[in-house]
Amino acid sequence: MTVTPALGCVGQPRVLAGLDTLPRLDREDHLAVHGPVPSYGPEELAELAEDIDLRGRGGAGFPFARKLRAVMRSARSRDGRTALVINGSEGEPSCLKDKAILLNSPHLVIDGALLAASAIGAEDVVFGVTREDVEQSLRTAIAERGAGGLVRVAMLPERFVTGEGTSMINGIEGGPTLPSGQKVRTSDRGLGGLPTLLSNTETYAQLAIAARMGAAGYRTAGLPTEPGTTLLTVAGSTVLEVPLGTSLAYVLDLCGSSPGQGVLIGGYHGRFLSAQAARNVLLSRQSLATVKAVLGAGAVLPLPEDTCPAGEIARVARWMADETAGQCGPCFRGLPSLASALEDVATGGGRAALDAIELRMRAVRKRGACSHPDGTANFVASALATFPDELRDHALGSGCGRRVIGCLALPDDDESTEQLVVDWTLCRGHGLCVDLLPEVVRLDIDGYPDKAVMPLPGRLRPKAARAVRRCPALALRIQE
Repeated sequence: MTVTPALGCVGQPRVLAGLDTLPRLDREDHLAVHGPVPSYGPEELAELAEDIDLRGRGGAGFPFARKLRAVMRSARSRDGRTALVINGSEGEPSCLKDKAILLNSPHLVIDGALLAASAIGAEDVVFGVTREDVEQSLRTAIAERGAGGLVRVAMLPERFVTGEGTSMINGIEGGPTLPSGQKVRTSDRGLGGLPTLLSNTETYAQLAIAARMGAAGYRTAGLPTEPGTTLLTVAGSTVLEVPLGTSLAYVLDLCGSSPGQGVLIGGYHGRFLSAQAARNVLLSRQSLATVKAVLGAGAVLPLPEDTCPAGEIARVARWMADETAGQCGPCFRGLPSLASALEDVATGGGRAALDAIELRMRAVRKRGACSHPDGTANFVASALATFPDELRDHALGSGCGRRVIGCLALPDDDESTEQLVVDWTLCRGHGLCVDLLPEVVRLDIDGYPDKAVMPLPGRLRPKAARAVRRCPALALRIQE
């Protein structure tokens, strides 16, 4: 099952504009909502990106203007030829924001990519994607605007390391989607050996928004030091556009959630925040830095009170180990050993299991061919720091007694055998279930659920449990 995210916004939408009334913006709808793109010279575009402090929205948060100028410099020192790549892979199951843009508003991303391509003189613009529906959406959009001679789409394997820069370049060129292990900047040598501008989907969409609004207009949302909006994926199912500086607690409340036992920020290479920190922090670089976190790819994953943190962390670590590129020892051997140590902790492996986690983390850090071992080790270290009592109690045998509900989304969650069931003798058509669980429930013309039995992906179980609790007629239940 492919998850289709629910969409929402805080304040006036920009990237998601028009999607409150239309499921997808074709070329005509896109121009009606956003208008034409102004023309910018190379330095003008770099100055715009610098003025609004546009940063990459895929992980590292690198300043876009610096990337742009680096490619221009490299091109001037060579024959002037360049390329541009849009990273639309999002190999992490907790992130859906780029998929949402490419499925619903692809022309916005193409606008930003073509603006940047014009600035650097790129003659090859390539989208790297991993989902068939995203590929089809882009091919349709490219055909609608007649850009097939310049813009193309490359279909790549859906795996965690596909989004790493050299891995994506290798895959687009027909090779294995594996990191090269070399410290090579794509701005110096990327696609076809050319200086290449590589950034993620949302970054190009934000550039297209800023080009239309200008720096002053763009700065009307967000913070003076961090202007604009950003997209979040909340609880693996809802994509929300919010101004930078918005309270994390407010975002969670808006999505029908709470900090629970803690919140994972930035995805599976991110950091856990304690419940108290999550209640106080703002979604900005400066505020998140005070708790040693970054927004990364925009994943926000709360751990509800009724799940087992040790079990959730162990299953993510095992998935991360399975996503290894298999080309260096710290990744190929170290990450599976780290995952095994966490599983031992979750099942009462004693003090030795806790000690093994520390040993395995030291063995993989700063020794991999890419950032995957470091990111996974940092995820585990953050879990140890945020849930020390939970992990200690599990290791020593007392545990917490809670089941693992799968709130940290993984691909195999879609294979859940659970179902959401409607009792027709009780249902009164209040419709609250579709408000809480739009990914699963659809209403018929009379306002009742259109099916009595609906497959329930594991990642949506917390939302389904909430829908069951809040049904005024007590007409819902979850069953195997």
